[in-house]
Amino acid sequence: MEPEAQAFLGTFVTESYYYWASVFMLIIHVGFLAYEGGASRAKNVLATMVKNLMTLSVVGLSFYFFGWWVYAGFSIFPRFGPILGPWSSALPENLGTLDGEGLLGFVATTYPWSPEMGPNIADNLTGVFWFAFSLFAMTTASIMSGAVIERIRLGAYLILAAILGGFLWVVAASWGWNYWGWFNTMGYHDFGCSAVVHGVSGFFALGVLINLGPRIGKFDSQGNPRDIKPHNLPLTMVGLMLIFVGFYAFLAGCVIFGPGATSETTIYGTPMTLASIGVNTTLALCIGIIGAYLGSKGDPFFTISGGLAGIISVGAGLDLYAPPLVLLIAFIGAYTMPFVGKFVEKMGIDDAVGAFAVHGYCGLLGAMAVGVMATGYAVADHPPINFMGQLVGTFLCTIVLGLIPGYGCSWVLKKFNLLRVPIEEEIEGLDLGDFGLRGYPEYSMAPEDFVSEEALHTPVK
Repeated sequence: MEPEAQAFLGTFVTESYYYWASVFMLIIHVGFLAYEGGASRAKNVLATMVKNLMTLSVVGLSFYFFGWWVYAGFSIFPRFGPILGPWSSALPENLGTLDGEGLLGFVATTYPWSPEMGPNIADNLTGVFWFAFSLFAMTTASIMSGAVIERIRLGAYLILAAILGGFLWVVAASWGWNYWGWFNTMGYHDFGCSAVVHGVSGFFALGVLINLGPRIGKFDSQGNPRDIKPHNLPLTMVGLMLIFVGFYAFLAGCVIFGPGATSETTIYGTPMTLASIGVNTTLALCIGIIGAYLGSKGDPFFTISGGLAGIISVGAGLDLYAPPLVLLIAFIGAYTMPFVGKFVEKMGIDDAVGAFAVHGYCGLLGAMAVGVMATGYAVADHPPINFMGQLVGTFLCTIVLGLIPGYGCSWVLKKFNLLRVPIEEEIEGLDLGDFGLRGYPEYSMAPEDFVSEEALHTPVK
């Protein structure tokens, strides 16, 4: 084989790997569509599903126009220097333990007008990396989507989704899931984005829910929660199974390798194997379902959500943990998740699908577990993983980039009366209010509509 062909083969393998990982990540959104549609009541099923479709569109465009640049441009801000962009000609002299080589070149490829973003036979990889990251962004916004079903205005939701998926989580990733991110200099590690994706989105959703308020009828006059049943729990369970499939692709997309590489690495440059991700993810999924089944005393909704809870609880250290440690941490996260969900409900917050318990709480637990279980692990030339590094990084992701902006943005929308649908529309159902039709139309068919006059008067033998 010619040297040029060998070099291209390495490029094509990398390009194909991330392309197909991203395609399979779309299955997450098929799952969200079914999961949230089933979790809603029948009168809101279309509005819920359309909201998920619009999430893909709005967040995908937001990530193209500014999110991809944020990921590169915010990487050293504010710890070591300013935001990087077309105005930047040089990096600051002091970058701590970061290696700034290639950073400005990467920033230049992330602008919407960059030639690397279009058909460019000189660059096969920038576009496919954008594709993978755009699916991460869509997933982050979709996590919030389920929490707010059945009472949020579509326009308000899309504004919040663009802020969360196009900016806030991207800043978290720029700092904490980035070869040049400044979190590296304090010993932060989050392979599977426990805090960077799940913590940000779960706490952002909590901030929104505080202002959005519960669905009508969720709490009685004494403030005791009532159970609002999903209209199609089997569809919800199928949706979560599809999310599990897409989650494997999500985690595969977190593995880094490129042409000429001799091994797989994390985004931080530490060695790893794709095989270990397969083993550990499967173990976390299995023990998570069992843990949630026990913690919820067999509740079907919490039980299948335990699969996600288990994976998220070990996500940050998925590349480092031995299987027994995975089983321990995933079980603890999934077992305690239903208690967190019920506690949030007792506080008067109506999280329709338990998004905070599954993503916010388990994301926080997953990121902090690394600071305990993997402390001292060396990360290239950076400080080793340590508890304080995980604590600071997790706090910035969950509170500074999650809870506070979620509360603040939704508070502004609420003050302008843009956040929640009118009471009459909520009672009638968002399907009729938004689209003028029902997801499950009932047809009133009189006999004369389908039987001839002669047949009506023919005696039955």
